Amino acid sequence: MGGDKAPDEMVKGVCLAAAEFNATYILVGDRREIERVAEENGLDIRRFDIVHTESVITMEDDPVSVVRAKKDSSMAKGLQLLAEGAGDAFVSTGNTGALFTGATLIVRKIKGVLRAGIGTVIPFANPTLLLDTGANVTVTEENLEQFGVMGSAYMKKMYGLSEPRVGLLNNGSESCKGTDLQRAAYALLSESSEINFVGNVESNTAVFGGCDVLVADGFTGNIFLKSVEGVGKLMLTKLKNVLYSSPVTKLAALTMKKQLTDMKKELDPNEHGGAPILGISKPVVKAHGSSDAKAFKNAIRQAISYADSGVIYDLAESAAAFAERKRSEQERKRQQAEQV
Repeated sequence: MGGDKAPDEMVKGVCLAAAEFNATYILVGDRREIERVAEENGLDIRRFDIVHTESVITMEDDPVSVVRAKKDSSMAKGLQLLAEGAGDAFVSTGNTGALFTGATLIVRKIKGVLRAGIGTVIPFANPTLLLDTGANVTVTEENLEQFGVMGSAYMKKMYGLSEPRVGLLNNGSESCKGTDLQRAAYALLSESSEINFVGNVESNTAVFGGCDVLVADGFTGNIFLKSVEGVGKLMLTKLKNVLYSSPVTKLAALTMKKQLTDMKKELDPNEHGGAPILGISKPVVKAHGSSDAKAFKNAIRQAISYADSGVIYDLAESAAAFAERKRSEQERKRQQAEQV
């Protein structure tokens, strides 16, 4: 109920998903509004369960309101249903901070995960997982190291990569570049035996396939993601203007119609749906706040794929191995300090 186009586009989107994907759907929100959308658009929602809630987390609400002032909201109730096992995945277009907070405190993190993060796969020269894209404005170097570990596990399972290349988003390729955080993270990532670290990756290198997993704090990652999406839309608009500028270019456009359609589809964020919050014990997918019906349908598709893949078990194994390695390192340092 909290997205920019909710509930209209969400109800349309779940109807599109139900026609295409074999799953059972629970709609959580204001029953009257949901039924209004269905009636106005001639949609059959009799096959869906509806859990009625009247409270809504808005984009302006404090993230902790999902577990405090608005515990009865559509987002909070949906997350509670997931935690209780009433569903296998949860999809929302609502307040990112509230969704992240609710997922962490209601559904809970995988044991051993320091911080969960939003992972967005971007269609660069090769599909690249950007982690984090908005959940954690501030992080530690250990958080970035674990993002690399979780991202590797995700790309191995979901994309079949045997040894995903992990890069650290930075303003230069040299190890001395960046803030104290990036330099400290570089050192940890370089020493990690659980990932294939390829060093610092600049923005202009990432788009040409510089890595398979790109780690960043949520503030930097979100700006990078939205910049990429904005530039993609700008280029498509400029290309359209060029191709429709004269009869000759219009004829050329007709001869390339399929290729242009494929390119537009590949660059359209709505085709990719949403982004999973990696590190949460059950599948939670964040869809764009401005999602239309198609985007929401694709976010549901992604949630189904995420739930069916069993990748959360791989993430749990990687988190356990990470935690054990960290304990061993701390014990070794303690022993060395005692000897000194």
